[in-house]
Amino acid sequence: MSILSGCLGGRVLYEPKYREDGVDFSVLISQLESTLGEAQGSVYFADARFKMLCCGRRFGKTYLSILRLVTWALSMSGGREFWYVTKTQDSAKRIAWKMLQSIAPKESVAKVMLGEVSITFTNGSTICLMGADNPDSLRGTSLSGCVIDEAAYCKPKLWPEVVRPSLADTGGQCWHITTPAGLNHFHDLWESHEGDRTWKRFSYPTLDGGRVPADEIEVAKREMDARTFRQEFLASFETLMGRVYPDFDDANISEDIKDTGGPILWGTDFNVSVLAGVIGSRVGDTLHIWDEVSVTQTNTDEVCAMLKERFKDRKVIAYPDPTGSARKTSSAGRTDHEIIRQHGFACMSSSAPWAVKDKINATNMMIRSASGHIRLFVHPRCKNTIKALKNVTYKEGSDDYIIDKSAGIEHWTDGLGYLILSDFNPLHQRAGKGTGIRLY
Repeated sequence: MSILSGCLGGRVLYEPKYREDGVDFSVLISQLESTLGEAQGSVYFADARFKMLCCGRRFGKTYLSILRLVTWALSMSGGREFWYVTKTQDSAKRIAWKMLQSIAPKESVAKVMLGEVSITFTNGSTICLMGADNPDSLRGTSLSGCVIDEAAYCKPKLWPEVVRPSLADTGGQCWHITTPAGLNHFHDLWESHEGDRTWKRFSYPTLDGGRVPADEIEVAKREMDARTFRQEFLASFETLMGRVYPDFDDANISEDIKDTGGPILWGTDFNVSVLAGVIGSRVGDTLHIWDEVSVTQTNTDEVCAMLKERFKDRKVIAYPDPTGSARKTSSAGRTDHEIIRQHGFACMSSSAPWAVKDKINATNMMIRSASGHIRLFVHPRCKNTIKALKNVTYKEGSDDYIIDKSAGIEHWTDGLGYLILSDFNPLHQRAGKGTGIRLY
């Protein structure tokens, strides 16, 4: 009987020919596992609850994903649910639906639900294909296992806010499988679990998947730019093209920098979703950023109170967005600059908004001058600041100095830029001397 036979209410069901009890699922699992290549097998058989696989294109990651879900489903009974999740529902159907129907042993299948894009096995386990375009819609299900395919291209909240809690009551496993997409949230997840015993990380180039011949990869190498080739075929985490701060690298990151005991320099961006900023010290003609501010669902008054409590009896100089002289965030109608002053902080700000190009150019000159002089150093704990300096890009196809804000990471470099332009400005005179800077 065809897997597409029988239509009920718009949903195609498969009623298998072999429904007898006694089907040896262990044999079926062994048969499926025997089809894995060497690199795929090293991921599959590794002992870890959570796994990350960063691999090149056409490695065979979707095949590995579906096979893993099927063997999970065959090995557990009692109405267990397993998910294959990728960017969108359409992508899930296009990428994995035919493969799931092909891999699932027919004698083990109880029904196929075309409308729900799911397969239920005779032991009661179900595999569902899900889209992650609206992660909140996936809440509330108890999962015994999940594979997130193209994890680097799914929304950042999918794993920590939706999938991870869904595995809590079952102790279920999850695999994150993807081709890299720059230094984004997947890279952060990758870095954060280095040395974690409950996680294992695997990285393989396309060639190791055994599906693409070496001469085809050589052709691609000749036809693609180096950065894209390394990302797509060598599974390398690459910094993005069109970077706003292209010279920022490991030479600007140091564990040695610290609070020097002088005035606290606070560069801040007034943003609705997150109040972001950097905290640092002047050391000669260099700027040392040794901490950062990242507080959601807050306001200027609350953050000022937090900083005042943390830095008791210290001089704090704020370098805010110049538009804060008019922007009001309190119910009392106070402007952001007024709130800063009322907490006893000095407020250093331009009398008019900075030109975006000046903010970018001044920051780049601090990162590394044309002569190679570095004047900006950031401590590794400032993860948002480092991520922004490495990943903020110009909007594709736009004129110069139009920043792509879709990732929402530019707020930390904005705060840094206000500080640099106000107090270190390498483009003009010393701040406060004929540059329109107001210190009050």
